Amino acid sequence: MKPPRLTEAEGEWSAIRAQGAGGQNVNKVSNAAQLRFDIRASRLPEAVQQRLLAQADQRISGDGVIVIKAQDHRSLPRNRREALARLQALVDAAATVPRRRVATQPTFGSRQRRLQAKQQRGQVKASRGRVSE
Repeated sequence: MKPPRLTEAEGEWSAIRAQGAGGQNVNKVSNAAQLRFDIRASRLPEAVQQRLLAQADQRISGDGVIVIKAQDHRSLPRNRREALARLQALVDAAATVPRRRVATQPTFGSRQRRLQAKQQRGQVKASRGRVSE
């Protein structure tokens, strides 16, 4: 299932001051972009919303709002594109349905190798004892 392409109108945007190096320009200009995207109020399919909300990501708040801050570039439009691309990547990852794991039996060879390794390890530990005459 392919998720819908997100547009800039679907989130709440705010321009904030960037952190870090940048000289005096950093203190004067609000070039960092902050995107707030409400998962429950979005037009995403229900299954994608549930997978997004189930993720243990620090960018997703308890009330289901994704907050992304982009401040890598010196211009606000580039930071907005960066934030939107990060949000799209998050949604794309949640749109892929995880494959169900089918439980299988260990093969005969893998059991034999495991027991052989345990036996060898036990011999190494047994040889570490005191030397008796």
